[in-house]
Amino acid sequence: MVAFGKKLKERQIQEWQGYYINYKLMKKKLKQYAQQIEVGIQDRRHVLKDFSRLLDNQIEKIVLFLLEQQGLLASRLAMLDEQNNTPQQQPEISQILELREAYRAVGQDLLKLLFFVEINAIGLRKILKKFDKRFGYSFTNSYVKTRANHPYSQLQQVFKHVGIGAVVGAISRNLHELQDRQGSYLSIYDQPALPLEDPVIDSIKAAVDRLTHSTNFLNFLAQHALIMQDELPTPVEEQVDDQKYHFMSLLLNLANTFLYMVNTYIVVPTADDYSLSLGAAATVCGIVIGAMAVAQVFSSVYFSAWSNKSYFKPLIFSSVVLFVGNILYALAYDLNSIAVLLIGRLFCGLGSARAVNRRYISDCVPLKIRMKASAGFVSASALGMACGPALAGLLQSNFKIYKLTFNQETLPGWVMAVAWLIYLIWVGISFKEPSRETEEHHLPQESNAAAENDAVEKGLKQPLLTSSEDKQQDEDSEQECDESEEVSPESHGPATSIRSAYRLLTPSVKVQLLIYFMLKYVMEILISESSVITAYYFQWSTSSVAIFLASLGLTVLPVNIVVGHYICNMFEDRQILLASEIIVCVGVLLSFHIINPYSVPQYVCSGLILFVSAEVLEGVNLSLLSRVMSSRLSRGTYNNGLLSTEAGTIARVVADGTITLAGYLGDSKLLNATLLPSLFICISSIVATCFTYNSLY
Repeated sequence: MVAFGKKLKERQIQEWQGYYINYKLMKKKLKQYAQQIEVGIQDRRHVLKDFSRLLDNQIEKIVLFLLEQQGLLASRLAMLDEQNNTPQQQPEISQILELREAYRAVGQDLLKLLFFVEINAIGLRKILKKFDKRFGYSFTNSYVKTRANHPYSQLQQVFKHVGIGAVVGAISRNLHELQDRQGSYLSIYDQPALPLEDPVIDSIKAAVDRLTHSTNFLNFLAQHALIMQDELPTPVEEQVDDQKYHFMSLLLNLANTFLYMVNTYIVVPTADDYSLSLGAAATVCGIVIGAMAVAQVFSSVYFSAWSNKSYFKPLIFSSVVLFVGNILYALAYDLNSIAVLLIGRLFCGLGSARAVNRRYISDCVPLKIRMKASAGFVSASALGMACGPALAGLLQSNFKIYKLTFNQETLPGWVMAVAWLIYLIWVGISFKEPSRETEEHHLPQESNAAAENDAVEKGLKQPLLTSSEDKQQDEDSEQECDESEEVSPESHGPATSIRSAYRLLTPSVKVQLLIYFMLKYVMEILISESSVITAYYFQWSTSSVAIFLASLGLTVLPVNIVVGHYICNMFEDRQILLASEIIVCVGVLLSFHIINPYSVPQYVCSGLILFVSAEVLEGVNLSLLSRVMSSRLSRGTYNNGLLSTEAGTIARVVADGTITLAGYLGDSKLLNATLLPSLFICISSIVATCFTYNSLY
């Protein structure tokens, strides 16, 4: 790895060298400002004014050059259009080929212009972040808002890039018409769904997509998945991605994610009845549900390491272990053994291949569709979470085949065993192991935990804030003043153990992980004890509990749509984070049994408030987590995705253990006994967020 200044210099187009952002000058200015403020020569107001003027000049230089180049491209296209529209009875094939190559040449120059814009955008984001961190002032927000909303905004010229879109349209239309000159004369506007197979158009589209994503919703979902795109891929990397990509293999990974979430939550509505049937207390359901999470703490590590070598073998192993685990879970009823029941759930947890699913999307899905694949990962998880309890509510039969019992308690195990068997066969037939030969010649593109390419995509309300490059915390040190300084691979290599990964966590990262722990804890308390609580207070049946839990799960995607489309554009992430934490705390407070009788509306409404606010908090928290996480944790076995998964899994284990321990106090005290630690953790996370406000933002 090298410093950003040297990387910027290496990627510059030589003939355009004088029009790039002068990153080195601006960084030296920051150092100069810091020295002047320290000795009292300059005050902060003068520094803000001077730095704003410097930024304005840099952006103006970039924008004027961009407009000049767009004009040159438009002139070339106009000349080509004249040649193309010259009346001829039968144009020669050589003339058509010559015109096509000329249009492709314009496309290649447009591609260079897009990379020019992208590199400058990264430089602007980085220098703005450096200013905020150096002087402890939120300059970025005020600068972007005042410039973006002005009628003569030059930022709009860069990030709306309407002119570039017109050039892309002209090239696409003419290439398509020249390609079909011998047959159909239909335009691309007559057939908008017609695929454009020209590689130049594909490359341009991928570059434009990196500058501005199609929707906020996709980006918000992808942040949940902790999988994001890289900033500046080279053509070689894009070719490698295309060689690795296999749609059916991606679909199998998403199916694995869906089935695992169904498997996790299908037992929740009946876990208390199953425990009673085997002679244990109803609150042992906490251990039954949590056993899967306990095993997942360990399985996440070895699956993450295994995915360094293979994707096919971990998925096969996962399917076999989950098949065996569900068989054991179902047989525990006829064996009358709580031990077999718990072993079955432990086996299910040992088959958790979510680390492999994330890693496959990160490594093997092309950049141009990785955002959609990441959103698919989150959608599959949410759908599985809703389908699990709903499916349990449908499995209300009671019959025997030979000596095997099939009832509402065992059917979830039998159904999931059949599902995993079918999935195992499907994987064996359809999965294609991606080639790893190219990884010997290129640096591996590991899981990049929710990078911030959404900054440009969010338009002009919050552009230029961050990028995946910004996660390199060491770049913020004084050593970066030497632009050509090489950073040793040893000091920036991936973490090799949980201990070394923990050492890389800054206080702000630890706060974000605490928030993640808190929201997973309160959600697990709500879900896992729902069958016991509703049976004690409201005498709900299994079907009623299943409907309640499925309804909660179905709120995930609508909430993400609202947050991704609207709330993120109206408020800053830090505001949404703190507000969500407070609302989660309010949901916990409203859930306490203080006034008799404890009513269904109180339980349902408080549970809905708690669950929805926790979902909002999760998306925003993971987005912010990516901004403060070390770049050394974006790759390797012990990456930021694994750390976040472990934090959430441990929270579920602790929550399920809390339910079981609180069960010794009796069902009448279970609710308040489990809500007290939830309230304590909520308040702790709010206090920690407030104390680390400056370091986070």
